[in-house]
Amino acid sequence: MFSDLSQSPLSKNLQRLFWLRNIAIIAQCTLLSLVFWTIEIVIPWTELITVVTVLSFINLLTWIRLHRKLPVSHIEFFMQLLIDVLALSSLLYFSGGSTNPFISLYLLPLTIAAATLPWRYTWVMAVITIACYTLLLFNYVPLPHDHSNHLIEFALHVSGMWLAFVLSTVIIAWFVVKMSSSIRDRDQDLAKAREHALRNEQIIALGTLAAGAAHELGTPLSTMAVVTRELQQEYAQDNEFQNNIRILRDQISHCKQTLTQLLAKAGQNRAEHGSELPVDEFLAQILDKWKLIRPSVRFTYESSDIHPIPNIMDNQLLSQSILNLLNNAADASSKCIEIKSNWDNKTLHLEIIDDGEGLSAEAMQRAGEAFFSSKKPGQGFGIGLFLANANIERFGGSVRLFNLEKGGACTQVILPLIG
Repeated sequence: MFSDLSQSPLSKNLQRLFWLRNIAIIAQCTLLSLVFWTIEIVIPWTELITVVTVLSFINLLTWIRLHRKLPVSHIEFFMQLLIDVLALSSLLYFSGGSTNPFISLYLLPLTIAAATLPWRYTWVMAVITIACYTLLLFNYVPLPHDHSNHLIEFALHVSGMWLAFVLSTVIIAWFVVKMSSSIRDRDQDLAKAREHALRNEQIIALGTLAAGAAHELGTPLSTMAVVTRELQQEYAQDNEFQNNIRILRDQISHCKQTLTQLLAKAGQNRAEHGSELPVDEFLAQILDKWKLIRPSVRFTYESSDIHPIPNIMDNQLLSQSILNLLNNAADASSKCIEIKSNWDNKTLHLEIIDDGEGLSAEAMQRAGEAFFSSKKPGQGFGIGLFLANANIERFGGSVRLFNLEKGGACTQVILPLIG
């Protein structure tokens, strides 16, 4: 009903107070009807009905206010509780004052104030409720007594006290449970925010180290390129050597290109300079680049034939993240890797299946953490999967790793597409 409202705790509490007031109004109308039809007693009907009507009108205004996208302040919520205290005081004044068994309902607004508002508002509410109770000890419209039916009146009074206790207990328990649930949800949101901030700090630190490494590696790679070119010219007649040196020069060229792109992207936002590309071309480019990086890896590729083909954000970070996942699968695989892709107008599903030993329980639990690696010492630093997972999540996607019944592991990537 209030799905468009702000999700601040006070907004939620005002919603709950609105529903509690509705329940109170219904209970008041029901009680007045029972008294009118079952008990022959003269009470100030006009005044009581007026109080209930005014409270209903105020709750209608609260309902209108809840549909406005405005934050709820502490003073506003306090004033809403004060309205309930004044309405209860008016009803009690016209129905026996402190002798009314429902006098204990004063505890409800006080409890709600203590659970939702700062301490100073709670103490003000305590003073107001005590003052109202005290005034009702001396100033009220007494209920008529039939001394011939004293036992019946006493039984009704005890029943009213029991009903007031039940109502107070149920309402307080319900409100406190809802408050506890809101606090738990808020704690979970804060934990996720802290985890996200920590991950961003780790990514920034890794990016800084990578940029520094790119500067340091530039000169050795240039030297290697010069040496391999001279060797290629010197042994021009040796075909086998030429093939090997050509592969080496391609790898050096790829490394230099990667470092250049890394330096160009350093400090830029992930979405800057991103262009759209058909998803089949995007995946084909990644696989072509991967063939150059890992020429010895065997793999099969199956793709969707759904047309028209949607676009995807063509971004270097995204491409590198998928390359990292492919490299992880290649490191774990002993024979061949299966790559499957299918898409609709909104989502790309990419599966990378290896025939390795699968993931251990610790690896499945900690996969994606910075500097955690299931590889042997010296074979990995544990940052490839971490960065891939972080970047894909930033683009609105997700990464999931799980073992297959037939053996091996599957890396499932889900990415949003541009229809």
